[in-house]
Order: sequence, then structure tokens, then C-alpha cells
Amino acid sequence: MNPDTQKVWNEGARRAVAAAQAEHRRVTIDPITRLEGHGKIDVFLDEAGDVERAYMQIPELRGFEVFSIGRPAEEMPQITSRICGVCPTAHHMAATKALDDLYQVEPPPAARKIRELVYHAFMVEDHALHFYLLGGPDFIVGPQAPPAQRNILGVIQKVGVEVGKKVITMRRRLRELIAYFGGKVIHPVFGLPGGVSKALKPEDLPQFQTLAADTLAFAQFTLQVLKDIVLRNPDSVKLITSDTYTHRTYYMGLVDARNQVNFYDGQLRVVDPDGKEFAKFPAGRYREFVAEHVEPWSYMKFCFLKPLGWHGFEEGPQSSIYAVAPLARLNAADGMATSLAQKAYEEFFATLGGKPVHHTLATHWARVIEIIYAAERMVELVNDPDLIGPNIRVLPTAQPRVGTGVVEAPRGTLYHHYETDERGVITLANLIVATQNNAARIAMSVEKAAKGLIKHGNVSEGLLNMVEMAFRAYDPCFGCATHAAPGHLPLVVNLYDRDRRLLRQLAHS
Repeated sequence: MNPDTQKVWNEGARRAVAAAQAEHRRVTIDPITRLEGHGKIDVFLDEAGDVERAYMQIPELRGFEVFSIGRPAEEMPQITSRICGVCPTAHHMAATKALDDLYQVEPPPAARKIRELVYHAFMVEDHALHFYLLGGPDFIVGPQAPPAQRNILGVIQKVGVEVGKKVITMRRRLRELIAYFGGKVIHPVFGLPGGVSKALKPEDLPQFQTLAADTLAFAQFTLQVLKDIVLRNPDSVKLITSDTYTHRTYYMGLVDARNQVNFYDGQLRVVDPDGKEFAKFPAGRYREFVAEHVEPWSYMKFCFLKPLGWHGFEEGPQSSIYAVAPLARLNAADGMATSLAQKAYEEFFATLGGKPVHHTLATHWARVIEIIYAAERMVELVNDPDLIGPNIRVLPTAQPRVGTGVVEAPRGTLYHHYETDERGVITLANLIVATQNNAARIAMSVEKAAKGLIKHGNVSEGLLNMVEMAFRAYDPCFGCATHAAPGHLPLVVNLYDRDRRLLRQLAHS
């Protein structure tokens, strides 16, 4: 966090505490921190100073679904990667897979494996970003440590400069692999319908084999950091398993033919709060199972399981709310497809009482298991002779109509759905991103944490950070998650009295 941002956060926290002490009715955390995007949390207190309601509001907007209309479909991997500077590779890959489906073309083995290699490198470096820089400070430094220490500098002070160098160096090398194929890291340009734009030169293969081996060592090192600093700390374990951060919901994730976690391909599997399979479907049928609900206090849409209907922000079997992202993927799968990740997977569930695990903060542990899986998959791919095959594209010949692509972004399941005219010009674009899938559960998590932590009007900066930890575990990307049908942001001002009764609404459309 840079000094200016830190100053804003400190001032915002002081204002929030002062407001709570003065009015005993409302606490505002603005801005919320260590996430992708912008947002705030409003906590309303009752007369006794306990939490009555808490809302996480997302005010920003992205209109990509609207201004994609009229564009040639083949531009979508480049257009949609601009949605987010943190996870452009996920949007690029989902869009590319949607084009494969749109043009009914299957990439050759070399192209598919290059895509997978790039994608698994991206998963490792993005998960490492969250573990060490965004979520990690809450555990490594401490959830109620001074704000100036809850950042990467505080983490380095705790674990040592050499560890900091290791993390930075590893992420840089992984990003260089992405740039090798994609030309650049932030907005890669290698995915094409039916293949990729660049082959791997045989003479360059050894450097990637070395990188894959080093990545696996880094993944195992990260698991050990988690065990040594977090899991051996009784206070951290107590926090992870506390009811304050626990929800019994449904879970969704992409699985292969053996129901093992897969980031790139497979079918979507949904399990209920008891871990039983509720549904399994290919990406093209997502609209039969996923629907979106709108609330007036956020520009995010709240996804729910369509066959069950919307029943509000409830948990349990009567609910239709589900989660995606690392914890959900492990809950929705029957195992991992690589040996070291499978061992870590089994230890995870054995330690936390079996499947499914409903503890939101356990997502951080699940994220590290996925780092191991992605690194092992990289090792497999760089030793696969198909990777250096010369044939990297099958040219599409079919007339386009409808295409759907799905991948597991670091933050969860990501759908891209396009419809075109006979020329391949977009007539409809629908994006359901990971944070939209998680939006309802995130809202529940924030409110439950606030109710569990804030009592009798006693509010501290550390407690406010612990409320933020409820959303931070999901690694949300609010820049990706907000959309609006007209493609513009209407200005609406609501005026309330002290009892939150609406007195007047001013709107400018």
C-alpha cells in the first residue's frame, strides 16, 4: 500500500470509529482495502449498539457487455481483458474458449497445452499475490496489528527480506512466461479461435522446465509458510474455524471426468451444503442453473441457483446461494489431479473435520493447495512432447452463432457467452465473473462478521479490519463484477432520517 493510500485508510478508519462513538448508530468503512476495485461497508447499529444490518456497497461500474455489441467476435479476447488489470489472463482465456465454441473448432494439442501452461503460470502468480500481499498480512502480521504494518512491508518484516525477494522474483519469472507467449502480461494477445498465435521454440523449452521445477519448490515453500505461521498459531486456527466466518452454502467448481479440480476445462459441478452432488453441466447450459438477482444498494448482481429460486441472503439447504473460488472448488471436487496437491487436499479436509468445509477463511489454505496443483501441472506440461508441436492452430470454417467459454479464474468460475450474426459480429455478450458468483455469499459474510464482532457499540480499527477479512478471503474483483444494462451509471441520491426512513430521492438519468 503506498503512503497516500495508507493515509486515506487511516483517516477513513478514524472517521468510522469517531462516527460510531458519536452516534452509536452507524459505522462506515470507506474505502475498503486490499482488494481489486472499490467499495465501502456501512454497518448500522441498534439502540443497544449491536449490529442490526451491514451492507457492502460497490459503486463502480463496467459496461463491457453493452459496448461489445457490434464488435467482431474475434476482438473479444482483447476487449474483455481490459476489464481487469489483475486477472486479464482469465478473461482472455474465457473469451478465447468462447470463440472456439462459437466457431466450432478444437485447438490442436500443442495449442491447448500452451494455453494451459500460460494459464497455470498465471494461477500461481495471482494466488501468490493474494496470499502474500492482500490476504496474508491479516495472518502473518495479525488482524489487529497497526494499519501501517498490515501490508507487504509488514509481511517482509515478519518473514524476512529473503522471503520477500523470493516472492517477487517468482512472480516476475512467471509473468515473463506469460509475456513470452502473449507479448505482454497485463493484456496478453495470444489466444485465437482454434489455437494460439505463437509456438514454443524447442531451444527455449529448457528455461521453462527450470521455471516449472522452481515454481513447484516455491509452492511447497508457501505451504510450509502457511503451516509455520498460520496453522501453528492457535489464535489463527480459532479465527478460521469460528462461527463468525462460517456459512453453510452450495459450492460450484470446474471438474474433469474424474471430478478432480480443473482450471481450464471440464464440466461445472455443484454440491449442496452436505457435500452431495446437486448438479453437473457443461458451460453451454449455465443459464439453466445460474440466475442473477439485483439489490438497490449495489451495482453488483447477486447470483443464485436458478432451479432453487431466490430466497434471500440465507444459508443452509433452503438457500439457493452458492460460492466459487478455491474453497468452493475443493468442496465441489472429489480430489486433485496431481499427487502433492492431493496429499495437501486430504490433509486440509482431515484437519478441518471433513467435507465440505464451510469456513470462509479456510479459503486462504485452499488457495495454497491450488498453487501446488498449478505448479505440478506446469511440470507435467513442460515435459509433454506435444508442447513443442509446430501445429498451433486450426482455422475455423463454421458459421458462428453462439459460443460459451468457461475457466476457473483465481477468484472462481468465469463465464463468457457471445451471440453473433452470420458475419461473426456480436449481438449479445453476457459475462458472469467470479465475484458475481460469490456476491451473495460475500454480502452474507460481511454482515455475519460485523454482527459477530461489533457488540455494545464497541468499535476499534482492528475490529473493522476483521470485518473486512470476511470479504478479503474471496479475493474479490469488483472492477470485473459490476455491470449495468444501459451501460451508464445513473446518479441517485437518497435522503434518510435518523431512523433510515427514506424522505426523498433525487435522480439524474
